Amino acid sequence: MSVATVPFTDIKRADGSTLPKRPDGDGSVQVQLDPNLKIGNAKVFAVYGKGGIGKSTTSSNLSVAFSKLGKRVLQIGCDPKHDSTFTLTKKLMPTVIDVLESVDFHAEELRVEDFVYQGYNGVMCVEAGGPPAGTGCGGYVVGQTVKLLKEHHLLEDTDVVIFDVLGDVVCGGFAAPLQHADRALIVTANDFDSIFAMNRIVAAIQAKSKNYNVRLGGVIANRSRETDQIDKFNNVIGLKTMAQFPDLDVIRRSRLKKATLFEMEDSPELRAVQDEYLRLAAKLWAGTDPLHAMPMKDRDIFDLLGFD
Repeated sequence: MSVATVPFTDIKRADGSTLPKRPDGDGSVQVQLDPNLKIGNAKVFAVYGKGGIGKSTTSSNLSVAFSKLGKRVLQIGCDPKHDSTFTLTKKLMPTVIDVLESVDFHAEELRVEDFVYQGYNGVMCVEAGGPPAGTGCGGYVVGQTVKLLKEHHLLEDTDVVIFDVLGDVVCGGFAAPLQHADRALIVTANDFDSIFAMNRIVAAIQAKSKNYNVRLGGVIANRSRETDQIDKFNNVIGLKTMAQFPDLDVIRRSRLKKATLFEMEDSPELRAVQDEYLRLAAKLWAGTDPLHAMPMKDRDIFDLLGFD
């Protein structure tokens, strides 16, 4: 991965001096990935949302839904916790950073089976991991992961790539998957904190869309029987909810059983959730129009959803 500075166009100040133009938003310092590291022809989705909102559960079940539609799917976990693919593979997998470290970062010594694992229903799984706490950059990890996948020709026969990204951290490093994605999906619950995080993620996607192909795809309401707060926010900034999943005990139990929802004991409520995932996958595969949302100021969110 290259983190070299891209050419800037200087901005003229009123006093005649110049200010370097930032590549990805005013005042930003973003990780620049090697422009040659293109994913290829796969449809690429990046899943973001507040920490603990259920992104990994959502990503894994969406991956299975795509595979049930006959698509070849690769899920990439971008979190030092490296449990994105846990329900697909039934155990924690070594991360790309782990295996690179084991060969002293001589990537040419790695085999495909050292960092790519087959999960439920043929979903291919990679855990990018993350740098040690307080050091390094998440963008480097994402770049190295995509580079390895390209070198081993693993993206050529892939239909769908899903990046499952750490929490609501939208710094240049963990915004790096947006540089590869076609659509960014935001997982949220029907509560203030989740929506506040969603607003910041919208701002990050908007910044990346200036120089990359990524566009907002829509909102996935998770752990939410009602969506009144989400709907109110969406209507103001220009978002749409694409799918809704209630807070069901079977979803909680699926994580405990190391299983996706498509492997759990059949029931009417479970079938409804499975059908919603299949419907979402079919909609995403067919293609969605980009959403042009405008994030709100923090104070305005408090006024819209906050406290009387």
